[in-house]
Order: sequence, then C-alpha cells, then structure tokens
Amino acid sequence: MSLIIKKSNNVYELKGSLVKFNIPLFEKIFQDFFVINSDLRINIINLERIDSFGLNAIAKLNNEAISYQKTFSIIGMGNKELFNLFKV
Repeated sequence: MSLIIKKSNNVYELKGSLVKFNIPLFEKIFQDFFVINSDLRINIINLERIDSFGLNAIAKLNNEAISYQKTFSIIGMGNKELFNLFKV
C-alpha cells in the first residue's frame, strides 16, 4: 500500500503504509521542516503499516525537533512499535 500525506489544520495525516520504499517521499515532505516551522503534528490513526525504516524516519524527525528546540507531536496510538519507541 502507498503512503498518503494530507495536511489539515496544521496536522499532517499519514494514511497507508510507512515502509522502506516510500521513506524518500516522507523525508522529502519533511526535509528542513523545523528550519521554518515551530512545531510538527502528525496523525498516525490511519497508518496501517510501519516497518523499521518508517520507525527510524519518525525517530529522525523527533531528533531533529529536539536539536532545533521545536515541538514534535504524534496523534494516535495506531502502532505498538511506534508507541514503544517514544515511551519514556
């Protein structure tokens, strides 16, 4: 399944699969995001599948937000692996 990213009310909704073959699209959309924006909210409620590459891409966004002292939020607990990655 493909990945669809839609922006609505300053929230980016991820729909479909965030897997190895569509990581370049994900990275292109959010490339240098925190240079010009103060926060990023992504909604993963409709994310049906995520692999280790997808987890790493989201973790990379989180690390970038931290380095720029910006806010990064994830809406939804649709994926156990993602929840465990950020559970502290």
